[in-house]
Amino acid sequence: MNLFLIRHGQSYVNLPDWSGANWDQPLTDLGQRQAAALAAWLPRHLEHIDAIYASTMLRARETVEPVASVYGQPVFFDDRVREIGNNRFDHAPWGADDAPAEYSNFWASARPFTPVMKTPLSETLMHFRARVGLFIEELVEKHHQQIVLVICHGGVIEFAFDHIFNIGPWRRCEVWTHNTGITHFAFVEHPGREVWRLISHDRIDHLTAELLS
Repeated sequence: MNLFLIRHGQSYVNLPDWSGANWDQPLTDLGQRQAAALAAWLPRHLEHIDAIYASTMLRARETVEPVASVYGQPVFFDDRVREIGNNRFDHAPWGADDAPAEYSNFWASARPFTPVMKTPLSETLMHFRARVGLFIEELVEKHHQQIVLVICHGGVIEFAFDHIFNIGPWRRCEVWTHNTGITHFAFVEHPGREVWRLISHDRIDHLTAELLS
C-alpha cells in the first residue's frame, strides 16, 4: 500500500492571532487557494489513486472537495483522523452541545496519559495515538497494494510517524507539516525486515511562496 497523508489547508485555527476555540473552523482564503493548488498538482504526479479518506472536520472537508473532484472519486469520511482533542476517550467526536471549550494547561506530549481537554471525558495523547494507529492498520488490511490518500491534520500525520516508527509515549521531536504538505509512506512486505518505508515528508512542490503558510 502507498499511503499519502495530506494536511488540510490553512484554517482560522492556524492563524497566530486566532483567539477562538480550536474546533470546527473553515479554511481561510489562503487555505482555499492551497487546496486548489494541491488539487491541480496531484493528478500530474499521481495519476491513479484507489481510495480517498478524510477527517470529518470542516477544514479537512473543504480541502478534500477539490481533490476528490479532479479524481472523480468518492470520499470516505472517518472520525478517527480528526485532530487531537476533538474526540472523547472512546474515540467518538464531541457533539455540538458537549464539546469542551479549553485545552488543559500543559502540552499533550508532556503528560501523555492525562486528558488533553479540561474534562475527564477527553481523550489523552495515547487515546489519540491509538485511534490513528487503528485507522492505519485498517487501511493496511483493506487496501493491499493500493494507493490511498488521507486528508487529515498535522497531529494525525505526526502520530502516524509515532505508530509506524513505534515511538514510546514520551516524545522528543515534533514532526512538522505545512498546510497541504504531503507525506508518503509505503507498506512493504519483506519477511524479516521493516514493513514500512518513509518515501517523503512534507512535500510542498505545489505551493508557491505566496501560498506557504
